[in-house]
Amino acid sequence: MTTITETVSVPTATNIVDEINKKAEALTLSIDVTKRVQGGIPLDLSSKLPAATKARFDRHGLDYSRGYPERPTNGTIPLYHHEAHAVRDYEIPYIARGKDADPEFKALFAKATEVKHLTKYIGTELVGVQLNDLNEKELDELALLIAQRVVVFFRDQDLSPKKQVEIAEFFGIPEIHPIASHPTGEEYRSLRVIWSELFKSGTGKVETFRRNKVDTAVWHSDHPHEFQPAGITHLHIDSNPEIGGDTLWSSGYAAFDKLSPAFQKFLEGKYAYQTSLHAYVDKDDPLGGLKKVERKQPIVRTHPVTGWKSLYVNRGATTRIEGLEPEESKIILDYLYDVYEKSLDIQVRFRWTSGTSALWDNRVSQHSNVHDLVDEQGDAGNRHGTRSVSLAEVPFFDPKSLSQREAQGLDPKRED
Repeated sequence: MTTITETVSVPTATNIVDEINKKAEALTLSIDVTKRVQGGIPLDLSSKLPAATKARFDRHGLDYSRGYPERPTNGTIPLYHHEAHAVRDYEIPYIARGKDADPEFKALFAKATEVKHLTKYIGTELVGVQLNDLNEKELDELALLIAQRVVVFFRDQDLSPKKQVEIAEFFGIPEIHPIASHPTGEEYRSLRVIWSELFKSGTGKVETFRRNKVDTAVWHSDHPHEFQPAGITHLHIDSNPEIGGDTLWSSGYAAFDKLSPAFQKFLEGKYAYQTSLHAYVDKDDPLGGLKKVERKQPIVRTHPVTGWKSLYVNRGATTRIEGLEPEESKIILDYLYDVYEKSLDIQVRFRWTSGTSALWDNRVSQHSNVHDLVDEQGDAGNRHGTRSVSLAEVPFFDPKSLSQREAQGLDPKRED
């Protein structure tokens, strides 16, 4: 009797995985992200505009009759990470305003009834000056004043939205946000709407005192991820509750001067990575999660107008220091954040009133918003304003530059 034995091949786990991988190579994945952000006027909130805002818009000819606010059209909104990264991914000519301005500010101060320095290192209020009335010479002096004092305030303004656009164009490269809402009209693309009602509608959440945790409460500077990051930001609040919603600023000049000379020298010439606030789909890895735009910037940068060194990191956007181990980077960055955030002597806190403008230099500062406007019913007092950002130079560090205190003779010049 003959016995026939048949050999049966049992696939191993490795064989099964290899077979699945071979089949998966032929798969394609199509994800439609076109509905992530809707352009135009997806939600008309014009009926909820504060009375003071409507009055300002009416006085200055801003037509919101077809709806408010407006977003860029669908075809111009970047949907993927590579599209967002390509926005302004090249150097644009920039003029450093204030570099040749009168250091005594004679033209600008002549229009002021009072010049109030709010703290020793940061913050000045010009009383009696109307931004609408400033000519280029006076704006040039204002640029120098902002560069030195970090943030300058103007109350009781009757500011035209068109004038706010013109001021942004004078100070640098107007930042036209690829996603954010702007006042109705293509001519206002460089203004961003800052409005509690819009934020509530966009998130669909009702914030309360206990649940009010907002990103802008984290200390940050504007747009540090840009190829040419923000220089001067101009926020005009045309409607604000009687109390609440303060903003704090901290000086990057003074934060740098807080460091020991040895630590200053260690940081100079090093780079840190800065990320965008918004995140986008990576077309090459759509299942890998949303991805932010990221660029590396000098940790210590030199201001082109004052020539002073400033510490250029912030908790809201800085992720890591180039060339260091993650643990080393975290320890150093956390300490630098603390210097900025906990040194009360280099900060100013400002209380907003309706009709107030603040102009600050992001190259030499961080700011943080106090979110105490909401109550248990989610009412945020219907605060409204418009913000412009003027992008500046490609960040650089000049080894020959001085710190603020060295330049002012308050500290001896460092011997390297």
